[in-house]
Amino acid sequence: MANASSGMAVNDECKLRFQELKSKRSYRFIVFKIEEQQVVIDKLGDPSESYEDFMASFPPNECRYAVYDFDFTTDENCQKSKIFFIAWSPDSSKVRMKMVYASSKDRFKRELDGIQVDMQATDPSEMSLDLVKSRAI
Repeated sequence: MANASSGMAVNDECKLRFQELKSKRSYRFIVFKIEEQQVVIDKLGDPSESYEDFMASFPPNECRYAVYDFDFTTDENCQKSKIFFIAWSPDSSKVRMKMVYASSKDRFKRELDGIQVDMQATDPSEMSLDLVKSRAI
């Protein structure tokens, strides 16, 4: 389960909940954190939760990974959704924490099959709803 390059394991619960978000749409979003050398779930967002609820789930000075199931309507009036992966690494977080999250990101992302858009954010403006909308279309 552990990865030789980063030494970071991914808890099976992360993959299971991601599959539920992707196939059953059981969650609007999932926020993950690294704890004791493994990636674990920090918060599950109900399907009824808004993008504002999602944004409020990020601590101001700690790194996180997150996936968000974004629903939108195309110019042709088609209902679609895309799964976003967001790596949250605020400038105010500790350097070591940023390094651990950066070195584990690609390995963790590979465990989550079905991510369509990848974003990196160091402050909330870099993952605003307008930005997400522009990346979805």
